[in-house]
Amino acid sequence: MLFLFQTEKPFKLSNYKPGLEYAKKQDALDELSQYRTQFHIPKDKHGNELIYLCGNSLGLQPKSTKDYINQELEDWANLGVEGHTDAKNPWLPYHEFLAEATAKLVGAKPIEVVTMNSLTANLHFMMASFYKPTKERYKILIESDAFPSDKYAVESQLRHHGYDDKEGLILWKPREGEELLNYEDLEAILKTHGNEIALIMIGGVNYYTGQFFDFKRITDLGHSYGCKVGFDCAHGAGNVNLDLHNSGADFAVWCTYKYMNSGPGSLSGCFVHERHAYDKDLNRFTGWWSHNKDTRFNMRHEFDVLPGAEGWQLSNPPILSMAAIKASLDMFNEVGIDKIIKKSKKLTGYFEFLLKDLGEDTIRIITPENPDERGCQLSIQVLKADKSLHDKLTEAGVISDWREPDVIRCAPVPLYNSFEDVYLMVEKMKEILKSST
Repeated sequence: MLFLFQTEKPFKLSNYKPGLEYAKKQDALDELSQYRTQFHIPKDKHGNELIYLCGNSLGLQPKSTKDYINQELEDWANLGVEGHTDAKNPWLPYHEFLAEATAKLVGAKPIEVVTMNSLTANLHFMMASFYKPTKERYKILIESDAFPSDKYAVESQLRHHGYDDKEGLILWKPREGEELLNYEDLEAILKTHGNEIALIMIGGVNYYTGQFFDFKRITDLGHSYGCKVGFDCAHGAGNVNLDLHNSGADFAVWCTYKYMNSGPGSLSGCFVHERHAYDKDLNRFTGWWSHNKDTRFNMRHEFDVLPGAEGWQLSNPPILSMAAIKASLDMFNEVGIDKIIKKSKKLTGYFEFLLKDLGEDTIRIITPENPDERGCQLSIQVLKADKSLHDKLTEAGVISDWREPDVIRCAPVPLYNSFEDVYLMVEKMKEILKSST
């Protein structure tokens, strides 16, 4: 039996109802519906709003973003270099303005998080510190269908340290005929190879299937074999309850342009567990922004690393990108991740209910049925069809994305998607499938 909430009255799939009026009623009852109006919704050439279900690739722009960036442009224009100290939001400590809201969003302490660099760059910086290969223990474990950049990054780390990037890589694979990963298989891998593995690095929510992994279970297992454990949370931050501090993970990284709505190519986030905060001997790449703030601008001091995640910074923060992140974080802070996840489970459950009505001979959802093992993304496997179905959906005004060989990824984001969005998307899919038949 599938339940949508654990902390409230259980909501079963059978409680949902078909029809547009039901969808509209749910929108009228939705306490977060007002936030949709605070985003720019893309429109077609006729001025009609598109059904945007692609927040798993690029989140929509909050209307407040322009004001946040304009504030920094005005301070730059009016103050020049003095903006570092005299701007409305002084630039020197600007990254600190993001720490508390970021920590709340990912389930961490402010000392454990920092916004900097791009995602894969941060992953490399973390591996510089937490991938410590030895002759006996040098292998890296990832999921077999990890996001390509993760796979490329860990392979390059193996090569950088002089190891074969195929022999040194251990893949956690799904079982024959299945898409989802099984924890018993991970346990078996560790039982056999645990003393050879230096690092476990898993995508927290798999980009293809949408499977949300149990961070604490993986971390406890990895640590019991002496492995360091990290997560790429690109598809998790702003989408699921990451609870990074309590997971015990050594590190995590994420981008901010998907569910965190900070704009294309915006900065990445980084988590380093508090137990590493004051370890000045931990190997890392350094720069002047990881140096003691009190003596940073006295250019003659020897390096003195900052405690916490700030100690992994290299350079001064890019303010315009951080302003866009601040605009989004302020909205997340106002709403709270618990309310966002509550709506997400209900909205995604409704989406699942409607899709299943199409019949398993037409489509199959490969994302876990358990709401606690997924975020808002549903990966729809198209049976007896190809990318042309996705193309026709796009022509019909539905923005989703296609992943080879046969999956359409759709993410009804709770801050700006509605129950009506989900209803209309499935109706359009029905029409396309009917006409194709």
